[in-house]
Amino acid sequence: MSSRIDKTRIRDLFLELVQIDSHSRKERDVALRLECEMRDLGADRILFDDAGEKVGGNTGNLIALFPGTVPAAPALLVSAHMDTVVPGEGVKPIVDGDIVRSDGTTVLGGDDKSGVAIICEVLRVLREREIPHGPIDVVFTICEEKGLVGAKHLDVRPLRAKSGVVLDSDSPGFLFTRAPGANAISVRVHGLEAHAGMAPEKGMSAIQIAAEAVANMRLGRIDDETTANLGIIRGGAAVNIVPNLVEIRGEARSHRDDKLEAQTAHMRKCFEDAAARHSVTIGGKTERARVEFTAIREYEAMNVPDASAIVRLIVAAGERVDARVTVTGMGGGCDANILNRRGFEVANLGTGMRDIHTVKEWLDVNDMVLAAEVLLEAITLNAEKGPAPFSGS
Repeated sequence: MSSRIDKTRIRDLFLELVQIDSHSRKERDVALRLECEMRDLGADRILFDDAGEKVGGNTGNLIALFPGTVPAAPALLVSAHMDTVVPGEGVKPIVDGDIVRSDGTTVLGGDDKSGVAIICEVLRVLREREIPHGPIDVVFTICEEKGLVGAKHLDVRPLRAKSGVVLDSDSPGFLFTRAPGANAISVRVHGLEAHAGMAPEKGMSAIQIAAEAVANMRLGRIDDETTANLGIIRGGAAVNIVPNLVEIRGEARSHRDDKLEAQTAHMRKCFEDAAARHSVTIGGKTERARVEFTAIREYEAMNVPDASAIVRLIVAAGERVDARVTVTGMGGGCDANILNRRGFEVANLGTGMRDIHTVKEWLDVNDMVLAAEVLLEAITLNAEKGPAPFSGS
């Protein structure tokens, strides 16, 4: 079947959006642009919640409610996030046919402005072609890249939908229903400062202690369900001072809580064991290295059953537009992790963003078109089937 999605239009909107700076907690400019878009597309209610105030941002989550032309059809939630990772200011997209990439100095911002553009294009096609549809709840979140905190503080009271789709992943043609939970890890390794040239034996290098801990730590891919990473290390004041403090931030992720807690405990033990090996006695007083280790559950795992209403809807929609949708799991977290814990049933549909979180980021506009076609057909099918077949798992 011929595509109902306007490839040029979806590309042009995407190019416009990625050139609007929107680092986490600084999404106001893109939010105001999308507020105008939602009004133009016929939303009967548009509001910003107070999530921005709660997380120290300059705007809240944008919520737009669209009336259904088939009121009896169940409402659907569609969502994407507005923020981008650093370096994401001053984006200069390079267009080469259907390929859009960053210029190598910033990320592109396909994560997740590809999802935003797809939602806007689908809403426009529904309006232009007068395609029957049920009520649609649109949510554009803030601060997804900062631990999903926009979704955590989302005011869900205006929402009518109980199920839906987040558009926030790389692989086109894939519907992600399983994702790991994550612990955010912060470590402070305390040594003892001393003059590095005159009296190094009177000090304990926090950098050395941290290095020993990391050298003995399982990191990267632990197994097919678990990963771990240390991403930030700061320490030291000068090259001639034995460093007395190192601060480290990292994470552990797993689809299973027991594996997540086991990996976190392993990381803690590596730091504590390394610190226990270091002490120094000066003037009869013994100083010992020590560690402050904090692990906070950033978000819970997601596991949407294959037999759930939303999964069956998206798979059926793919079949109707000759686009096979593969249901699978992923290694990253997204707003769907939070929404599934807040009373919704939400899966994550891939948009085609590639090499995300790097300055090599790129996408193929055709992948965005494919995802838009699947979403459009899902909304159409939802209105045709009515509430009975899609009322629960």
